[in-house]
Amino acid sequence: VLSSPDTFHPLPSRPHIENSPRPRARPPSPGLRKRIPSSKDDGHKMRFKFGNGKQPTFNAEDASVRMHLKGRPVVLYKPTDIETSYNINSSSALPDNKLKLEWVYGYRGRDCRSNLYSLPTGEIVYFVAAVVVLYDPKDGYQRHYLGHNDDVKCIAIHPDKLKIATGQVAGLELDPRLPQVHIWDAVSLTTLHVLDSFDRSVACLSFSKADGGAMLGVVDESNDHVLSVWNWQKEVKITEAKSSKDQVLLCEFNPQIQGSIVSCGKNHINFWSLEGGQLVKKQGLFERHEKPKYILCLGFTANGDVISGDSSGNVQVWTKGRKIAQILESAHDGPVFCICAIRDGFITGGKDGGIKKWSENLQTVKQTQLPEESGSVRTIASNDKGQLLVGTKKNSILLGDFEADFQTIVHGHVEELWCLAVHPSKAQFLTGAYDKQLVMWDATNHTSLWFKTFDDGIQSASFYPCDNNIIAVGMTTGRWLILDSSNLELITVHTDGNEQHDVIKFSPDGKFLAIGSHDNMIYIYNVSDDGRKYNKHGKLSGHSSYITHFDWSADSQNIQSNSGDYELLYWDVQSCRQMTSAPSMRDIEWATQSCTLGFTVLGVWPEGADGTDINSVARSTEGKLLASGDDFGKVHLFKYPAVQPRSSSHNYSGHSSHVTSVQFMAGDDRLISTGGQDCSTMQWKVV
Repeated sequence: VLSSPDTFHPLPSRPHIENSPRPRARPPSPGLRKRIPSSKDDGHKMRFKFGNGKQPTFNAEDASVRMHLKGRPVVLYKPTDIETSYNINSSSALPDNKLKLEWVYGYRGRDCRSNLYSLPTGEIVYFVAAVVVLYDPKDGYQRHYLGHNDDVKCIAIHPDKLKIATGQVAGLELDPRLPQVHIWDAVSLTTLHVLDSFDRSVACLSFSKADGGAMLGVVDESNDHVLSVWNWQKEVKITEAKSSKDQVLLCEFNPQIQGSIVSCGKNHINFWSLEGGQLVKKQGLFERHEKPKYILCLGFTANGDVISGDSSGNVQVWTKGRKIAQILESAHDGPVFCICAIRDGFITGGKDGGIKKWSENLQTVKQTQLPEESGSVRTIASNDKGQLLVGTKKNSILLGDFEADFQTIVHGHVEELWCLAVHPSKAQFLTGAYDKQLVMWDATNHTSLWFKTFDDGIQSASFYPCDNNIIAVGMTTGRWLILDSSNLELITVHTDGNEQHDVIKFSPDGKFLAIGSHDNMIYIYNVSDDGRKYNKHGKLSGHSSYITHFDWSADSQNIQSNSGDYELLYWDVQSCRQMTSAPSMRDIEWATQSCTLGFTVLGVWPEGADGTDINSVARSTEGKLLASGDDFGKVHLFKYPAVQPRSSSHNYSGHSSHVTSVQFMAGDDRLISTGGQDCSTMQWKVV
């Protein structure tokens, strides 16, 4: 997390209420992360042992499984259509299907820099979560480098434009795993080399240019922000030196001067030279000029002079020594976030959303302004057609030039993402986040069809079962609303309680709407006039913690629900009463299976689970597959029903934060997953 003027502040955890377990959020640091079972891409078997060490047991007399989550007993009753010879100790089979990552929605611009480049193939390369994306906006395809297992933080392109280096934070799986730098081939996407002698995280990196890219400079996020120089082909460290106690944001090899490196960040800019295998540092001198709090970006002129931009809006030109030769005061209104060197000058972008082209003699040649909704300019790159690629702090990428308007080619959420709803019949889905944006996506063309910004953060959403464009949206404030997606007309707004609505769902027949709230209640509304009129029917009261999931029965008469203290309760909707005889509900047909506690999904829970490790499950429409999303960035695919405690699954990496939701699309040919604080949405093809 940066503490500079462009800081991204992580969101607080979910609101805490009495008797609630820990919030469902990713652990804050590698040292505090939970251990995750080791796994392989071809599936794994999980030993079913919970935090208190008690094994689940099967009671043949009443056909129930008793398991414990964080010391609490959970009793699950076997449906009669599960074979009578059920043996809790039997092994399970992997599903016949697998998942393949098809598309990644989003971009990480909010708190990273210099992470957008154009390749000779016409592809642009950037990262989000643990995925490096190679995207061709003209031909409309993506390729993905999936070698990392946690947040990718920085990227560098080799001078040959065929090799790419990417750095990440410490990984989740093999504890302790040091932060890594991967050097990989941009054509085959194969990993060529891995460097891993770093502390905490890789802050920034750069290939050398003057010698054809033989060296790689890397700065980590240790207390001294160590700068190391590597012969990356031999995976040998040439030398290292303490860079600064203060935060280092960038390091760059000078393209004109061999062995020359410049690094910058909070309160400093350093000029390094590689002499006799050792790094020699000289600090930049501001002399009569006011020293800025941050040097935020770097660039180089054709003769090797260094250009820097600072947090005060100024641009400095440094001679080949370490003194300022010229300064452009107030080049931008606010921090200068990026500098892009071009043939006849350079381009700058700032927090003010402005983009300026400067001549070699430091005169403004052209300028333009991004729309306010696009956000601040985070980074700029040019492609082989002379167009500009602009990454913004609002996690979007725009394409354009000074003569024409910029078009958004990558749209992303900026704050924690929990809301996901798939269309009942079309290849479309909704996402909503705490950034107050609701976005409708086309899963075929991989584009956003529309987005709307509300006054409150968005927690949940649901499509009306008939294709009439009606959408229900649950907010973080106790409000919920009905929207017509054809014209974005707001039909009605209601308020129930003052806490977030974690789940909102129409009944299969469209006659009811249920809202599961963080205040422990499920509110029921009668629905009429094709989803345009709502009257309060009642509320389901009985849970002792916040509602996490619920499902409607296929006949719209009952609801099963989970809460934050690991309860599985059943309800009669007409009377709004709890069905206290759980065994009598064992054979109810449920329209969906999103409850994470249930006999048919008991196999999704990993070793050491405390009850909040599984954030989401989803049964495919045909009822053959079960997907889950967990706190460790993994998406799992099981055979449904997953009734064995040691259920086997294929598991997939890509997210770097807790996976907040998974849902199959209509037709079961795709699965959508959302990442909480990585703000990404991933589309998986079922193969």
